[in-house]
Amino acid sequence: MSYTRRAKEIVEQQIGELKKMQQALGEEFDRAVEMIYACKGKTVVMGIGKTGTIGHKIASSMASTGTTAIFINAAEAMHGDLGMLNTGDVVVLISNSGSSQEILNVIAPVKRIGCPIIGITGNTASPLAREAAVVLNVHVDEEACPLGLAPTTSTTATLVMGDALTICLMEKRNFKAENYALYHPGGALGRKLLVRVRDKMTTDIPRVTETTTFKDLIYEVSNKRLGMTVVVDAGGAATGIITDGDIRRAVQGFDDIKSLTAGDFMTRNFKSIAPHQLLTEALDLMDASNITTLPVIDEGRVEGIISIHHIIDFK
Repeated sequence: MSYTRRAKEIVEQQIGELKKMQQALGEEFDRAVEMIYACKGKTVVMGIGKTGTIGHKIASSMASTGTTAIFINAAEAMHGDLGMLNTGDVVVLISNSGSSQEILNVIAPVKRIGCPIIGITGNTASPLAREAAVVLNVHVDEEACPLGLAPTTSTTATLVMGDALTICLMEKRNFKAENYALYHPGGALGRKLLVRVRDKMTTDIPRVTETTTFKDLIYEVSNKRLGMTVVVDAGGAATGIITDGDIRRAVQGFDDIKSLTAGDFMTRNFKSIAPHQLLTEALDLMDASNITTLPVIDEGRVEGIISIHHIIDFK
């Protein structure tokens, strides 16, 4: 038996079911996103068994991307954990059948507390679906399990639905890399993005003056390999920058480039950053300005250069 061939069949089966789920998505998904986004409290995800495991992951993903969320095991909820709920929280109940007794048991008390319910279920005619304010349909025609018993494709569909919710909420909140770093200070990205610009900038700075010839500034840009050069005055203060893009535009726009000097076509109102600022701030400025390199300026003097590669590539 080829296990690789069988694995490919299983993956293909799950992809096929996910495509069906994708086609079935409609305005109820928009309502779910808006409901969670408008929530003044927290999002409480509940499940049991395998769906509980998926629910725990969904809550964790939401919490790490800007949506205040917790997971409660549905069985434990009936033995005191409902005390974690407050009026105005949104509760996401997960049950593929929509008939799991542990899930159905929490519906009435959740409503008494004053929490609207989003149901994630594979059965839109189920008791859970009837009681939920919004129903997200994760129906699959068959499980990957050859016996049709072990939750496989259905849990995949639920996980993907949860990821879709998480990402849409993340985008709606304009959640950025620095926010992620704040919530993940122990992770590689968190450590990376909470570093100061001064710690990762290069001090091998390409410099020219306003009287530098076109040929000489081309050499400086090429030699330092940062795609730009800073233009400084006699006191070392930055008066402009010249990028690869500026050079290309000069070649196209001037008939006699040999007579050009840096002061003729440098960018005077350029973006810069201070050495004490965070890499997250540099990344934001680069993203907003559609650039990849920033001069690091302290009290008018050029202290270094920070590029996107200094931020993304360092370990």
